[in-house]
Amino acid sequence: QVQLVESGGGLVQPGGSLRLSCAASGSIFGINAMRWYRQAPGKEREFVALITSGGNTNYADSVKGRFTISRDNAKNTVYLEMNSLKPDDTAVYYCKLLVTTMTHVSLYYWGQGTQVTVSS
Repeated sequence: QVQLVESGGGLVQPGGSLRLSCAASGSIFGINAMRWYRQAPGKEREFVALITSGGNTNYADSVKGRFTISRDNAKNTVYLEMNSLKPDDTAVYYCKLLVTTMTHVSLYYWGQGTQVTVSS
């Protein structure tokens, strides 16, 4: 059993910053790719950022240069540093982790989501 807990969302003014966290716990052998997605009202969930087990990163064009994904393997945690936030960044943000459990089964797990609202 694996649990993901997200934190760090909130209300911020345009141009502001937030840092999201997604911590995994439970029967974890290792975590491979870590991703962030977001879903705005009335829109489909979309990819935001990816970090591989080797530390390689990839970003959606809409957030390149403003968002930074990172990971702390010792804490089984992925972060999303968001700077220069815009109203269009308003969404529920979800983490998605590819976890290998102690029984050596690899499965995707989703976080519960955290609301980010960018508004003046």
